[in-house]
Amino acid sequence: MAETLVNLLLERLASVTVNKIGRELKLVMGVDDEVANLSRNLKLIKAVLQDAEERHVMEASMGEVTAASVGDWLNELNQVSHEMDDALDEWSTEILKQQLLDEQEGVNPTEALEIPECSNKGGIIETAPGTKEKVCLPLPSCFSCCRVKQVVHRPVNILHRVVHRRDIAVKIQSLNQRLAKIANDRQLYNFQDRKEAPKPPPRQQTSSLVIDKSFGRETEKDHLVGKLLDESDSHKRRGPLIIPIIGIWICVSDPFEVIKIAKAIIESLDNVNNTPNSNQLDPLMVRIEELIKGKKFLLVLDDVWNPKSSQWEELIKPLLKGATGSRILVTTRKEEVAHVMGATNQMIHLKALSEECTRLLFNHISFLDREDEFEKFEMFVQEFVEKCKGLPLVAKTLGSLMRRKKTKKEWQDVLKSPIWELKSFPEEVFQPLLLSYYDLSPTIRRCLLYCVTFPKDYVIEKNVLIELWMSQDYLYKKQKKEEEVGQTYFEELAMRSLFQDFEKDDDGNVTQCKMHDIVHDLLQYLTAEECFSMEVKGADEMMALPNSNSFRHFTLMFASQGLFSILSSQNCGNLRTFTTFASRISSIEPEFITSKLKRVRTLNLSRTGLQVVPKEVGELLHLRYLDLSCNSFVELPDKISDLYNLQTLRLDGCGYLVKLPDMRKLINLKHLYVKRCHRLKSKGISRLKSLQTLDEFHVNEDTREEGLQLEDLEILDKLQGALSVQHLTSPLQTVSGAVRARLNKKRLLHLELNFHCYCRRKLRRGEAEGAILNALKPHPDLESLSILNCYGATTTPTWLMSLPNLKRLTLYIKKFEVLPALGTLSFLESLDIRINDALQKVGVEFLGISRISSSSSSEVISFPKLKHLTFSHINEWKEWEEVDSQNIRIMPCLSSLEVRFCQKLKALPEFLWKTPLKSLTIASCPILHSVYYGGNQLQWTTYGEEPAPTNEGFNKISHIPNIKIGYEF
Repeated sequence: MAETLVNLLLERLASVTVNKIGRELKLVMGVDDEVANLSRNLKLIKAVLQDAEERHVMEASMGEVTAASVGDWLNELNQVSHEMDDALDEWSTEILKQQLLDEQEGVNPTEALEIPECSNKGGIIETAPGTKEKVCLPLPSCFSCCRVKQVVHRPVNILHRVVHRRDIAVKIQSLNQRLAKIANDRQLYNFQDRKEAPKPPPRQQTSSLVIDKSFGRETEKDHLVGKLLDESDSHKRRGPLIIPIIGIWICVSDPFEVIKIAKAIIESLDNVNNTPNSNQLDPLMVRIEELIKGKKFLLVLDDVWNPKSSQWEELIKPLLKGATGSRILVTTRKEEVAHVMGATNQMIHLKALSEECTRLLFNHISFLDREDEFEKFEMFVQEFVEKCKGLPLVAKTLGSLMRRKKTKKEWQDVLKSPIWELKSFPEEVFQPLLLSYYDLSPTIRRCLLYCVTFPKDYVIEKNVLIELWMSQDYLYKKQKKEEEVGQTYFEELAMRSLFQDFEKDDDGNVTQCKMHDIVHDLLQYLTAEECFSMEVKGADEMMALPNSNSFRHFTLMFASQGLFSILSSQNCGNLRTFTTFASRISSIEPEFITSKLKRVRTLNLSRTGLQVVPKEVGELLHLRYLDLSCNSFVELPDKISDLYNLQTLRLDGCGYLVKLPDMRKLINLKHLYVKRCHRLKSKGISRLKSLQTLDEFHVNEDTREEGLQLEDLEILDKLQGALSVQHLTSPLQTVSGAVRARLNKKRLLHLELNFHCYCRRKLRRGEAEGAILNALKPHPDLESLSILNCYGATTTPTWLMSLPNLKRLTLYIKKFEVLPALGTLSFLESLDIRINDALQKVGVEFLGISRISSSSSSEVISFPKLKHLTFSHINEWKEWEEVDSQNIRIMPCLSSLEVRFCQKLKALPEFLWKTPLKSLTIASCPILHSVYYGGNQLQWTTYGEEPAPTNEGFNKISHIPNIKIGYEF
């Protein structure tokens, strides 16, 4: 951890930002030498840090006496490094504030300042030439003074600057003295200078972060399925069958929290999210009983530890109301759990993987994409398999580690690592995980360690995680975008099997993941002195805080109102992260913010029920990440605009929020999330020139209120990713405003243009609406486009066919009569056309081909990559024109077709049955129902569940595996 911070400080000292600050500090003579000394001492320390950190872990695990002293050395280094980082941050923020003030007043401060000759008599400021108004400032002996040469129009401000320079100078000198002592003390421990070996060029990354193949457990799987499906004696049993699986599982619920589990059960069952807002057990049990009464269910309780009989009896009560045949599947490492649950006769014991399965898993990962190198390293495989001890996580972790080792010496070094000799870890799998951990670069290690701030089994959003890393300055790289660095780090951790359970978007990009519980346990072990997680068990009951100044990242779970007054008395004034999960806190005491959060970089108060945001939040000058999403406050304090370093502001789901303060000073804000803030009317967004992410943009609907107009998008040319523009039918929007929005200059990949409007005034329809749509031409790199609720335009936009990279297209345009040649869009994978009253015929122009004669020798492919096609609510559609040519391939990748509420459509073209369709849905289309299923009654039918019809129409589609035909409400 210290190594990462030292690297950061070295980069910051050499950065452009500090060089700008340096111009100010040069007005205080001698600071250059101090900064040089800082860098020199940091480099001396950096050379031995990896050895120091490894020795600290190894000696602590073996209980050696010297571990405490090494730990003390590292703790002191951490403390000084954090203070130095804070000083640099305060320094740069002050200069930034002055620069903004100068710009507003049209003052060039460098013209009013000069560096005087060295003097140890104090600083002299003349407020005007020839006047006798002077201020003397005592400076430390190593620094000389500065004074004003020319006329100063703001003497008080200049005085403030000089005082600030003096304070910074004193702080740098003090920190340097402490750092020099730490650098000298390194020799007492005989740390080894680790020369980092040059890393080989990275192997080309593959897109497969998930190992989908399974190895072993066939017998156990068959046994489990048999128990789940066997209902031979269900009528004899009161309540659900409980099946404990005992073996290599990892603690999630330790301690066993009935209220926490009950809330999780309700959230998984209740689609309308009626989870009682209570930490009392009774209302939760009542809600569970309401949800499952008379229903058959399967409940999986994963990784259960240490439940008391009384706790289990409380949890099982409402579950007894389920229908006969219900099942509860429990995984645990402790056989006592099965005894507590009264299910010892149903236990399934999981043993370690067989040696053969372990070898297959290890080889599958180690030699992924390099099978030809197996013979080169085959001699080492057996030894690695033995070290796995049949544990799947170890096999995956070691496999991911060795996949990156290219020489026999590297394989031998891993096998001979002293880490294998560590014996006193809480988990035996920590040894191979540590090997993978120390193989990471220091910065990526720090990013991994930060993940301990999430609860176990938490679904981590990749973009959120990267923004959190940014807020802690872990991604700082010269001349590189932090978001791109974060993406690289995330992929590195994923490829090493340190993340798992990936969720992907339609393009195959990972959006979410989880962390294995043993990995989480290791991170807790490594960050015990710096990160702390508190679970509030009852109204006033909480875990004890560590009696230490060193912990800086605090996670609060299951808190209720009033907890902040308790925390105010705790020793947590050095926090850099304060984050809450599953907590209900409607208000926060201002004293807590000013006393405990003054150094915080990351503040997460989302979903807490917060009703008022204290103005003191605006005093957190180090704050980079602020998450207030899904709360009920109606406004943000004006002081928020003083958060000069803020990079990410999350307000999504704040449905009562009406306006934002003046945001022009938030010059570092890159990511603003305001989705589902339907009442937000603020124009402040338009001044955020650095903004890269803006998820939703609500244009103004009412002249009586100040709000956003399309032209307010004009200067936001750094926008990228996804953007949704709402209420485009507003009568206040103009074609010139749409042109000035300059969407074609913004590197957006996903764009939604929604014309829905709540305005009660007469809406603009027809040609004007179509003209606005045509003026909103997006960037040609666009991959996803949705045009929604456009009831006035009579054609699709003129620029639609100039989007060569388009993959997904949704069109809800009510009055267009002819579809454009969408079949020529080479990358289009998904097409959804809905809500139209004018389209009567889909002709060959839709396919993007001319009426080619069958004698043509050249093959034409229409919709070459289309996979999903949907038509819905096309009310006047009667004909889908057939194409008859031997030299035309149509939709060769089509797998899903849905036709809904197209009540006049007479038939589907024959070329569809030549596509590789896997799913066909015909819903509320009476004529098509008659043609392809028969009969006049619209009965919802899933082919395979009902006998197959024998009519001619069904024979044409019977080869499709999944067919649904019928009526849909």
